[in-house]
Amino acid sequence: MPTKSQLKIGNKTIEVSNLGKVFYPKTGFTKGQTIDYYIRVSPVLLPHLKNRPITLKRYPDGVDGLFFYEKRCPPHRPGWIETHPVSRTEGGTIDYCVMNSLSALVWAVNLADLELHVFLHRVPKIMQPTAVVFDLDPGAPAGILDCGRTALQLKSFLEKLNLKSFPKTSGSKGLQVYVPLNGTVTYEQTKTFARAVAGELERASPQTVVSNMQKRLRKGKVFVDWSQNDDHKTTVCVYSMRAKDWPSVSTPVEWGELESALNKNQAGMLAFEPGDVLKRVDRNGDLFAPVLKLKQNLPPLDFA
Repeated sequence: MPTKSQLKIGNKTIEVSNLGKVFYPKTGFTKGQTIDYYIRVSPVLLPHLKNRPITLKRYPDGVDGLFFYEKRCPPHRPGWIETHPVSRTEGGTIDYCVMNSLSALVWAVNLADLELHVFLHRVPKIMQPTAVVFDLDPGAPAGILDCGRTALQLKSFLEKLNLKSFPKTSGSKGLQVYVPLNGTVTYEQTKTFARAVAGELERASPQTVVSNMQKRLRKGKVFVDWSQNDDHKTTVCVYSMRAKDWPSVSTPVEWGELESALNKNQAGMLAFEPGDVLKRVDRNGDLFAPVLKLKQNLPPLDFA
């Protein structure tokens, strides 16, 4: 594979380099393969990135090397990379990159931005999240199947509130469940709702579920993290690769798949690499498409 190459994307020419560099040493997966994956998955990925400020998580020496988060869009960016100011908790603003095109995405991945971490809002409506997210994080020895059980409990609870939800793997240890809203709610409303629901799940299953933020309480349980519903936090985007030992991907799944994995006790059924994801997209389209458009209303917190 050549060291440098130029990709013509629309009316933009993107220079990509070090395509043969191994990003995942344990599998030999290269930078070139990473860029290829993102190009091929872009038809379903880009709608989820649209108008969302993004934090770059860069691994210039691959997943075994040092990495760094880059909130401020690099000053050496091309002039056509879109940015948007986001307020800082300590005051002032940061100009974040916005990945609204394939050319922008390829530019970022060429900077070794393996993981795509986005806000739950779209610009310019930076105080209006488009969804509620529940991040299910297993505390060892609990694992992803335990997260699956909790996710199904969460789905059942939300259905009683007339809310549809959509699961995806985190690409790491756990699962994430999205409740699309696409309305005019605030982060204060979504965070309050998520915390109340997490508390209800813990009360229903105190031996397996925890909603308290203290890490010492998570051993052997699934932590239902409600705190991601915040205007200063980002969550890994659907279809993003993850910097693990192998090139895993945060992948949307169907509820029936979770049930099947639990029935067969097969955690591997919830682990996906880039090739797996591309085949799934060819077969199923974007299972997370409803998250972009489905309008739902948060119910009163009568259960809390």
